[in-house]
Amino acid sequence: MFADEARFGRMNRPRPCWAPIGIRPQVASQLIREYVYLYGAVSPKDGTCVYLIMPAPDTECFQIFLTTLAKKYPRQLILLFVDGAGNHHSDELKVPPNIMLHLLPPYSPELNPQENLWDEIREKIFKNYALKSIDDVYAKLEEAALYIERNPAIVKSITSFPYIVRSL
Repeated sequence: MFADEARFGRMNRPRPCWAPIGIRPQVASQLIREYVYLYGAVSPKDGTCVYLIMPAPDTECFQIFLTTLAKKYPRQLILLFVDGAGNHHSDELKVPPNIMLHLLPPYSPELNPQENLWDEIREKIFKNYALKSIDDVYAKLEEAALYIERNPAIVKSITSFPYIVRSL
């Protein structure tokens, strides 16, 4: 599995959208700095995912995510690829016995297929929204997590990089 976390919040970036010829679309934009983080792990082999909404990108939240992942798959040994973020290799981290962490090379987000799922969520769920509260962000993230978890075929198509498929 490949894991990562991404920041989602009320500050949005307008994205291109369709409009009839001659009509200029109006897209809301806001600069409110309120964020939450979506932690995710994906298995490109079968498209299964695990997501958890957390308040921060720190060791404590990553520990909770690892514990949740370990409990969801208690009988499987999980080789979990993560980037070099400090919370992924902290001395305070207690890795569950059924999870082995492996660090991806530095400065190489293109090797982590979870990054492509963040793009999918931003494009399909968060595109051109100006959310009124942080609770709305939580609701959108729940919608996003369910969308991804319920569509393993889409997940496989997005995350099955050739180097991963050849290694399975």
